[in-house]
Amino acid sequence: MLTRRGFIAIAALPLAGRRGVANWPGFRGADSTGVPNDESGLPHSWSATENVAWKAAIGGSGWSSPIVWGDNVFVTSARGATLGSEPEGGFYQGAVESPRPEDEHRWFAHCLDLQTGDTTWRTELHRSVPSVGRHRKNTYASETAVTDGEHLYAHVGDLGTWCLDYQGKILWHRPWLPVRTRWGYGTASSPRLHGGRLYIVNDNEEQSYLVALDKATGAEIWRVERDEPTTWSTPFVWETASRTEIVTVGRERVRSYDLDGRVLWELRGLSSLAIPTPFASGDLLYVTSGYVGSQERPIYAIRPGASGDITLRDGVTSNDYIAWSVPQGGPYHPSGLVYQGHYYTLHDRGFLTCHDALTGAETYGKTRISRDSANFTASPWAYDGKLFCLDEAGTTFVVKTGPEFKLIGTNALAEMCMATPAIVPGGLLIRAYSTLFKIAA
Repeated sequence: MLTRRGFIAIAALPLAGRRGVANWPGFRGADSTGVPNDESGLPHSWSATENVAWKAAIGGSGWSSPIVWGDNVFVTSARGATLGSEPEGGFYQGAVESPRPEDEHRWFAHCLDLQTGDTTWRTELHRSVPSVGRHRKNTYASETAVTDGEHLYAHVGDLGTWCLDYQGKILWHRPWLPVRTRWGYGTASSPRLHGGRLYIVNDNEEQSYLVALDKATGAEIWRVERDEPTTWSTPFVWETASRTEIVTVGRERVRSYDLDGRVLWELRGLSSLAIPTPFASGDLLYVTSGYVGSQERPIYAIRPGASGDITLRDGVTSNDYIAWSVPQGGPYHPSGLVYQGHYYTLHDRGFLTCHDALTGAETYGKTRISRDSANFTASPWAYDGKLFCLDEAGTTFVVKTGPEFKLIGTNALAEMCMATPAIVPGGLLIRAYSTLFKIAA
């Protein structure tokens, strides 16, 4: 069908009935932790043929994560005139920016049925020749969408933000001008929903900003400029007993804003590239960045109620608002994870560390997960006493959680994976380069 804005909704069908299942509405779930509320009945082992409930082809590529509301699975993609082959895995292997394509690309939002994997609808969001390039590990659909149970919000940082209803109709669209990013790497920060607002960070080499949009209309409520070069970290809305704040990670500073865009506190001392997403567990906020080429690769655990500059003095690892820190323990791509009192760090090159989540005391230091692993980009997840680490070759390494490292399983899909999975009742949604798997026990 043709929407009022002239975009095309393809194969629009009635949505499957909701069956009261739990939701996974954004990157790393509702609370950004990567840990589900219900850990029962989830799969521990799988392969390309074992415990695969369904496998669905996606019309295009992208590293945005799938999200779920009820029986609806949402994912975004982009494709050129030809899909092309999977890019090579590995850390960089001598390549950085990919050449800007010269063919017309099409951007899509997809809705699939959670139970069957069938496509419910597919809506074309935009078509054009890309005006900017991307890093070879980035895509033109790397930002994860978000939903409130009534509408889907799809976003590409240098292209636009779209609001769709659950029948695939575009309700509003807000375009964003293409911007120059560091080394031509492109954009990847996902939007956040809170209350009636959509929060978007766009840190770039021209003019960085944090903007709040009215989720009903797309109208700009406020915008604050940020003195930051390009970053790719997704903002986090931190709700505590005393207030709600928007936490952003940049190369220059971690900044927390109130809901009107005023800075509450800030913290210096991050690595030169910021990618991992902050999150909260218990009473602490966890913030990290760990570009491998930086001297500073910190982890910070921050108490609520901070104000002003809370930067640590040289040689100090805590203060009134920083409960603990590790100066050189942060990961490059994967976000951290807290589970059953332990803080886990998954490093790109296949090492795992564990700290006490409350005190920062080292439980075990850098331990190689497996000599058979590829590099890691997806963030880890945990349930049922197990930590799951998905490498770029599509193998998930299963580690027993607790004070001692123990690898207890490997699950190989044999397809390239960089997106962080979604957890649904009884299963997982794992995105490969151009396909989506539902894994079920």
